Amino acid sequence: MKKKIAVFLGLLFVANVSFADLKIGFVNIPAVLEKAPQAEKAKKRLEQRFSPRDKQLVTQQKEIQSLEEKLTRDASVMSNSEKNNLEKDILNKKRDAKRAQQEFSEDFNASRNEELGKLQRRIVEAVRAIAKEQDYDLLLTDGVIYANDQIDITAQVQKKLSTMPD
Repeated sequence: MKKKIAVFLGLLFVANVSFADLKIGFVNIPAVLEKAPQAEKAKKRLEQRFSPRDKQLVTQQKEIQSLEEKLTRDASVMSNSEKNNLEKDILNKKRDAKRAQQEFSEDFNASRNEELGKLQRRIVEAVRAIAKEQDYDLLLTDGVIYANDQIDITAQVQKKLSTMPD
């Protein structure tokens, strides 16, 4: 990224273009992601979609814990057959819970990544729209160590996102 910027600026210098004629801006993408209204809506969609499964996983864990407590408490008065059956039941339930947790995590991560991808595409659309509307020659995002407030258009991007439909 730094090399690309250096090459771009070097080409401008060689082409004898005045830096005063350049319009350069900066966008703090993490700040935009944090405050984008689409991010909050995506979070709520994920919560709605995955909350029932999360509650089901918690219920499974409580059931396993209850069975383990029963085994610990009543093992001395149980027959070997009852004890073995309860141990097998606990083991099977743990295996099922582990599989369900893994599936949940995979599904959640895939959905979260999909939502994040949509939001990032929206941000790029907003940045490009502002660049075209305001005739920017160059807009920078990542890898910037310092940007003067005069060239920081992060607030404009956030405002633009708030006017864009979901």
